[in-house]
Amino acid sequence: MRSPTTFGRGSRRHWLSVPFAAAGLTAVLALAPSAQAAIGGSFSDGLDSLNSSRWYKADGYSNGGVFNSGWRGDHVTFGGGAMTLTLDTASCPSGCSGKPYASGEFRTTDMYSYGRFETSMMAAKGSGIVSSFFTYTGSSDNQPWDEIDVEILGKNTTQAQLNYFTNGTGGHETLINLGFDAASGYHRYGFEWAQNGTITWFVDGRRVHQENGSRGALPTHPQRIMTNLWPGTGVDSWLGPFSYSRPLTARYDSISYTKF
Repeated sequence: MRSPTTFGRGSRRHWLSVPFAAAGLTAVLALAPSAQAAIGGSFSDGLDSLNSSRWYKADGYSNGGVFNSGWRGDHVTFGGGAMTLTLDTASCPSGCSGKPYASGEFRTTDMYSYGRFETSMMAAKGSGIVSSFFTYTGSSDNQPWDEIDVEILGKNTTQAQLNYFTNGTGGHETLINLGFDAASGYHRYGFEWAQNGTITWFVDGRRVHQENGSRGALPTHPQRIMTNLWPGTGVDSWLGPFSYSRPLTARYDSISYTKF
């Protein structure tokens, strides 16, 4: 974890519009750690190094669909008190699962239920990309597709897109204005998923949005905590066009979970 003095002030997935992406995600997550994952307890990880009992680097495959990168374990790195996901063209396409770009995805080996989920993140900037912090489960875990999202779209890093899916049904996207540039420094993003029937999102400790099920049932199944950075394809109307000119990075200073 970086020193607090280095923080900015305060310290995947638009699936409804691109439903075909879900099939790619489901197929790929079958390659991840066993669906017989434990239900994890509270933790706080400063991401100074890889804790392989808690985390797994995606490696050697692609989600397909709208994801235009192959996941590479060497594109999830640790240094300077933070974890970095890098998007570039190294060894592509042969070393990138046939995709033109390589990038990183990071997820827990365990699944987690109701509680507070939080990260300190500095997003990547650029049209056509997504930096994310989210929870997910699906058929690879022998469960319905449930998901809770925080996404920074690189085309406008002064906003965050919040969303959730329950049994594969989404359409709950909400865009919020952050009041800062998420690519210029670290800020804290999180959500409280409560068994009483609410999901409440926070930015730098400030409540910014809440869902209470009035727009559709909320998730109920334990989920993996995940992060990724990826360029889209075929979704210019959502993400904007992607044109590669240099490596891009999303950085994560810490991730924590407090069990309710």
